Amino acid sequence: MSYIDGFVAAVPTANKERYIKHATEAAEVFKEHGALNVIECWGDDVPDGDVTSFPMAVQCKPDETVVFSWIVWPSKSVRNVRMAKVMADPRLGPDVNPMPFDGKRLIYGGFERVVDQ
Repeated sequence: MSYIDGFVAAVPTANKERYIKHATEAAEVFKEHGALNVIECWGDDVPDGDVTSFPMAVQCKPDETVVFSWIVWPSKSVRNVRMAKVMADPRLGPDVNPMPFDGKRLIYGGFERVVDQ
């Protein structure tokens, strides 16, 4: 079954177009290295929480927007091998395609699908 890498980040709202360009270029690299699909979502209805929330998790500031993204891989084993190649790809280097957000507040993880309808 396919494997998912998920991401949540706070992006300066003024950097929306830069983020889309960054994400589009990165998606091409991920797909060349075996990802089946790359989804990038710009927050539209992301409420603050009292105990937990997406904005709290990434310490979202008033001038930032929460971004929610995921990458679909054929399997975890493919992801493990190909992700190393993605990270070594010079097209994703900070001098070529810098992240237009604070990467220290990026949340990410790998997920096994348990329901897929």
